[in-house]
Amino acid sequence: MSIRPMVKSALGEKNVRVLRQLKRQLTGRPAAPVKPTGLDAISHDLNKLAVHFKTDKWGTHRYTQHYQRHLQHLKNKKFNLLEIGIGGYSRAGQGGASLRMWKAFFPNAHIFGMDIHDKSFVDEDRITTFIGDQSDPDSLNAVADKIGEIDVIIDDGSHRSPHVITTFETLFPRLKDGGIYAVEDTQSSYWPEWMGSEDLDAKHTSMGMLKRLTDGLNYEEFVDESYEPTYTDRNVVGVHFYHNLVIIEKGKNAEGSNKRSALKQRYAKS
Repeated sequence: MSIRPMVKSALGEKNVRVLRQLKRQLTGRPAAPVKPTGLDAISHDLNKLAVHFKTDKWGTHRYTQHYQRHLQHLKNKKFNLLEIGIGGYSRAGQGGASLRMWKAFFPNAHIFGMDIHDKSFVDEDRITTFIGDQSDPDSLNAVADKIGEIDVIIDDGSHRSPHVITTFETLFPRLKDGGIYAVEDTQSSYWPEWMGSEDLDAKHTSMGMLKRLTDGLNYEEFVDESYEPTYTDRNVVGVHFYHNLVIIEKGKNAEGSNKRSALKQRYAKS
């Protein structure tokens, strides 16, 4: 046996690593980087975290790749995230997978969940759950009051169009400027059995509401002088449509328009 294996056997792996680090310090060589293990090794990859925590945001769906793109800028920041719908329905002890995933991905964020069922078993450091009804504005506002400033809202609740619309109309105004609002499982908008509609132009569905936001982005270009911009017209700066997922960016939408110079004949009359 050569001398190196004999030393390692006598001192043990841990002590050998300590001696190597000491040698590097004495010789001025930088210490070898410590490779992360366990959750730390995948904490940068939302897809892998979704698989680890067994949330359907990756696998059944393909949401986490889009969330990573739109939420990466918050990775190490301190902020509040609220998810509507915790999972597990009324089954005792089930749900909370995505809340744990968000906690692992955002090490400095506080993660809040709201569900119509009691999911308090999920509560732990940096995860807090509330009982609430997303079809009731008073219930939604009561939860928002307890949280305070909200930077990210994710609607993964009932997926019924009336509930999605009520939740958006109630909570979007309470979202922080620069915040992100996401609506998941928008496929239900096309299903009459889930309070949706086969009519692609139906205005009462969640997709009908979300598609109208894209016109609102351009309200400054409307030539109807009597049009009064809505709250979302003035406060939505981006809408991103993906398969069964829509991500909305909040901010001041007031970039101005060149319509008066482009439509000189129209505006010369006024």
